[in-house]
Amino acid sequence: MSIVIQLLVFLLIALSTVLVVGIPVTLASPGQWEKSKNLVYTGSGLWAGLVIVTGVVNSFVA
Repeated sequence: MSIVIQLLVFLLIALSTVLVVGIPVTLASPGQWEKSKNLVYTGSGLWAGLVIVTGVVNSFVA
């Protein structure tokens, strides 16, 4: 179970890094927001889901 939590946390950190770099670049680029809006929303939803799943899995660890 510990390996699963470590993998989930690693994925959360990796996705957070991508979003922290990618979202400001998308917002600063002219015209990119309209093209990348769905990708940003999908990444944010995936991040939120990953936070919830990590918390639920972590609650089962003694």
